[in-house]
Amino acid sequence: MNKDFLTDSQGIPVSDDQHSLSLGPSGPIVMADPVFLEKLAHFDRERVPERVLHAKGAGAFGFFRPYQSMAQFTKADFLQSPETITPVFVRFSLAGGSQGGADTVRDIRGFAVRFYTDEGNYDLVGNHVPVFPFRDPLQFPDFVHAIKPDPVSNIRGGPIGTSRFWDFMSLRPESMNFLSYLFSDIGTVQSYRTIQGFGINTFKWVNLRGDEVSIKYHWEPCAGVQCIDSRTATQLAGSDPDIAGRDLFETIAAGQPVEYELCVQIMNVSDAANQPFDPLDPTKIWPEDMIPLLPVGMMTLNKNPGDFFVEVEQAAFSPASLVPGITLSNDRILQGRVFPYGDTQRYRIGPNYANLPINRPRHPVHHKMQAGPMQTRCNDGIANYLPNTLGGGMPLPAPERGCPAPQFASGEIARTEPEGDDYYQPGCRYRNMTELEKQHFVSNIVENLSQAYEPIQNRMLEHFLRTDPDLGRRIAQGIQTVP
Repeated sequence: MNKDFLTDSQGIPVSDDQHSLSLGPSGPIVMADPVFLEKLAHFDRERVPERVLHAKGAGAFGFFRPYQSMAQFTKADFLQSPETITPVFVRFSLAGGSQGGADTVRDIRGFAVRFYTDEGNYDLVGNHVPVFPFRDPLQFPDFVHAIKPDPVSNIRGGPIGTSRFWDFMSLRPESMNFLSYLFSDIGTVQSYRTIQGFGINTFKWVNLRGDEVSIKYHWEPCAGVQCIDSRTATQLAGSDPDIAGRDLFETIAAGQPVEYELCVQIMNVSDAANQPFDPLDPTKIWPEDMIPLLPVGMMTLNKNPGDFFVEVEQAAFSPASLVPGITLSNDRILQGRVFPYGDTQRYRIGPNYANLPINRPRHPVHHKMQAGPMQTRCNDGIANYLPNTLGGGMPLPAPERGCPAPQFASGEIARTEPEGDDYYQPGCRYRNMTELEKQHFVSNIVENLSQAYEPIQNRMLEHFLRTDPDLGRRIAQGIQTVP
């Protein structure tokens, strides 16, 4: 049969899927119509649940090539030679909004990269700002609830929505560094080609000898970092709400590759205690004048998705996807992210989401997990368990490449609040801004904070004054002038 002829999902020829079976031209339709039943039933199920965070996104395919071997620091296979070219898929997204939101609103942009390495998938899941607003993953649900529409009116903005956001932030002073980025012009962008990306958390690289170093990831756009002011962002939200996704798609479709340089900051694990900040605190940056960036390689995006739903909406990233040579640090947020990302996708897409082509590793998969909705992998024989003799003991445990890194931990198990100076880094960031950047930063905060309830405004002003007296005074004066 000609492959261009219409069929149903079973491959059975369909001669007409535009007219329902009916009892004469004016009579009722009949339910004994397999074409109608299948087409409408499938249509009813075309959507999967929207992501709680990072719902709206855009994606592209490409490749990554290291500049030189990183074997001194890591045994990760894809970082051993400049001759190694690793396929990648990248999903950019907006963190707080829904699928129908505008690309230019003030928000955090997700920057998630999947490396399809010869040792399995490595997911580097980050954002376009380098810090988190809190230090403990137990606060994730509260933070998300605070930035989403309120549960009574289902409205995100206005006095109630704005007060909810600032209420949470005012009670978490470690969020000040995060706010210094979100309310700068970096918080409003119109192109994914001109944003930075950050792994945010502290990871560890391990080499063949078992030596460990702590690292931070940075993506630098080769087109340069660009942002827009609040007024332009508002205008574009109305006139071209999909501008960032459209710009990425059209640029690649025109044959122009989009490039980002991967850099890392490297710190000896033993040096962590000697720093003036906690290197495992995701609300802090590692100052580049103290710990400079080391260029690692270049990522080139040169292919658009062929089907948005199949290759972007169903893409499922997780910080738990780690290849040999890259491990977790004791960063609380990082360790807390290991579980919920994959668990979310099992709920949203299904327990076998990793079988989908966009999520499937290039490396062969061998394990004894079985069944579940949409399973496509067949069991290899009757021994669907380990250990076994009926299946020849297969699959065998994977051999360790090189020496494993030693792991030590001790201490009292308790619920504790990490200590740290929450005002020094955002204060330095403000003082290093140009005068125009300061004006925009203050204006952006005043525009938003002025809508919150007065007790919450006052609580936030105390934090801004402690961050920098000049910043606090400017914000207080700005709020007083708002009609």
